[in-house]
Amino acid sequence: MGTLWHGGKTYTMAAENETVEAIFTEGNKIIAAGEEKELRMKFSSSIKEDINLQGKTVLPGFTDSHMHLIGHGEKLMRLDFSSMDSHAAIKEALYREISETPPGEWIIGEGWNENQLKEGKMFDRTVLDELSEHHPIVLKRICRHAILANSAALELAGIQEDTIAPPGGIIGRNEDGTLNGMLMDRAQDIVLFDTIPPVSKEYLEKALRKAVADCFEKGLTGGHSEDLSYYGSLQLPIEAYQTVLTDERPFKAHLLIHHLVIDEFEQNPVKNSRLVEYGAMKVFADGSLGGKTALLSEPYLDDPDTYGVAVHSQEELNEYFKKARSFGREVAIHVIGDQACEMALIAAEENPPAKVGQRDRFIHAQILRPDLIERLQKLPVILDIQPGFTASDFPWIIEKLGADRLACSFAWKTLIDKGIRCAGGSDAPIEPVDPLLGIHAAVTRKSIHTPSEPGYFMSEALTMFEAIKLYTEGSAYAIHREHERGKILPGYDADFTILARNPFSLEDPDQLLDTKVVMTVAEGKVVFQLL
Repeated sequence: MGTLWHGGKTYTMAAENETVEAIFTEGNKIIAAGEEKELRMKFSSSIKEDINLQGKTVLPGFTDSHMHLIGHGEKLMRLDFSSMDSHAAIKEALYREISETPPGEWIIGEGWNENQLKEGKMFDRTVLDELSEHHPIVLKRICRHAILANSAALELAGIQEDTIAPPGGIIGRNEDGTLNGMLMDRAQDIVLFDTIPPVSKEYLEKALRKAVADCFEKGLTGGHSEDLSYYGSLQLPIEAYQTVLTDERPFKAHLLIHHLVIDEFEQNPVKNSRLVEYGAMKVFADGSLGGKTALLSEPYLDDPDTYGVAVHSQEELNEYFKKARSFGREVAIHVIGDQACEMALIAAEENPPAKVGQRDRFIHAQILRPDLIERLQKLPVILDIQPGFTASDFPWIIEKLGADRLACSFAWKTLIDKGIRCAGGSDAPIEPVDPLLGIHAAVTRKSIHTPSEPGYFMSEALTMFEAIKLYTEGSAYAIHREHERGKILPGYDADFTILARNPFSLEDPDQLLDTKVVMTVAEGKVVFQLL
């Protein structure tokens, strides 16, 4: 017995503008898609539910190809500064949190971004010290490649004036050499992983439940997440995923395995399930553009002495690729700057996949060069891009890099036209998880900081079909599921995102920003419905 879905405008995404009138599903699979009359006749004795979609637009279920699902849930539970535009607003939120938190307990905030603050920069640890000397405080930058810590947190971490930064990290200092409270990339680990008390499984489950509920509300039926090395014990997040993602909460999670925990994982490997599976080994090559730790081949335009940070040496990256191959795994590597991309290319070229059909992921791939794109074309690789960075990084990124370098950066159209496969994600909680925002950014290339201005470098804008494909077939292709997910065809998973408006017939793509998800269907079940 199954369900007949009809009365909507259903795009299969198998070809541009290809539509069907109705879908018949049984359990978690699409059995047939075609004309409503034909399906009614063929399955007349099997239709248990008859759902009229009232003219709404049906798409394959959106999947976020790069996110931190637990981290997204944590953001929903914590102080969130991502929409705040002044020091006063941040301090007011902190004051409220401090007044409600017992002395000695940690206060953790998320999402500050100096590029949207009217002061043009973030304050330092002295401001946090003035707010409280009795609470260790950590504020994570929106990119999560930098944190601001107060003196209490630094003291607990054992960071003093003469502390030397670990390789691949930066301990921020004032001109006189005193600590300013900023810790970047691997220097963050001293506080985040070595000092803050580990969380409980119950905490992780709560974060996951919140994250999944929000994803369903945004039309997401799955996500590729990287969470397994950040919570003290590898087993805790694994158990949380197994507990939370069930038939009652059928979100499909594909989990990357950080190189820090790959040995432990491989000693006691966990079997894939229908909803939770384990994929490539994750490695970081560099940091972020906002923190000036993304690794460039030429210095930052606004800081001529800075090229960024190599999280690992070339030799270390080569060894990580070798390790992944020894386990028969692909590599998913974070590369934002062009020099980081080149280092990853060298490692991939010298250590090709161990199995036929495998393909590595280059995550972000924001700053490129023509020679790097040519080399990428020759490798079995998929680029895991985040169109939302186009909206959040412009126009300030022009001051950091210059227009000439940006001609080959955020180059989504060029990459696709050259046959390089791409998948679309948000990098939540760094950017909003809403896939419609990512699709809008890919199509319009408008900045959230200058919304009245036209899009930046519009030659790299995608069509609506190309943009939606990133979050459907693209995400499926990234994990070798392109023959069962990302399209509305017989045999594919019964995952649908149903919108109030038809994105292919909008008079203005800005209308996407006001478009609502009215229903999300995962594994054939309605998991969200707008009342």
